[in-house]
Amino acid sequence: MQTKFKRHQRVKILRSPDPEYVEYYGVEVPIVKGMNGKINILLPNGKYHVEILDKKGNTLAYAPFEEEDLEGVD
Repeated sequence: MQTKFKRHQRVKILRSPDPEYVEYYGVEVPIVKGMNGKINILLPNGKYHVEILDKKGNTLAYAPFEEEDLEGVD
């Protein structure tokens, strides 16, 4: 299976995730497009499990995303 992103690669979120599937890590902050994240794992259904980060790099939540919903960040 050819994937666009690798584990621990930094990404930018291009759409808000489905709130039903968001796993918050502490305070429940709204997850919106434009936030940064880091690829955690590739799920068996082909989606990416993404660790969503705040501006300081602290973990806010985890959520699944399709490949088209993410953009690589240098």
